[in-house]
Amino acid sequence: MSCFNTLSLKGDVAVEVELVDYTIIQQLNADTRGKDAPTDVLSFPFLNFEPTSLPLAFTKQSYPLDFDEKLNAVFLGSIVICPEVAIAQASEYGHSEDRELSYLFIHGLLHLFGYDHETEKDKKVMRALEEKIL
Repeated sequence: MSCFNTLSLKGDVAVEVELVDYTIIQQLNADTRGKDAPTDVLSFPFLNFEPTSLPLAFTKQSYPLDFDEKLNAVFLGSIVICPEVAIAQASEYGHSEDRELSYLFIHGLLHLFGYDHETEKDKKVMRALEEKIL
């Protein structure tokens, strides 16, 4: 809800979240991004958005082809998190494990909404949103 409030969105969305081990996240990272190394979180958007033109409402009327009747929501995509990496990062950054896992979920969710951190400008925007949502 905090993410929706921060981004001024309405409606109902569904996101698949999978927690995987070090080996699986490394293989996913290699297969999907060409990086043969473990990572903390990967996002797989089902829809494509530009952060500057996010819809205000995720409803059946707005997304008739992407509205999942069973979930009663618009399906955004999948987020894969590696708790092993998250725990190590929490220790490294001096955070609680809960905070790090929450941060990674928010980070992944923002990617599903089209945000990225490819440029310094984009990175600053995304980081500010992450902290505000946390």
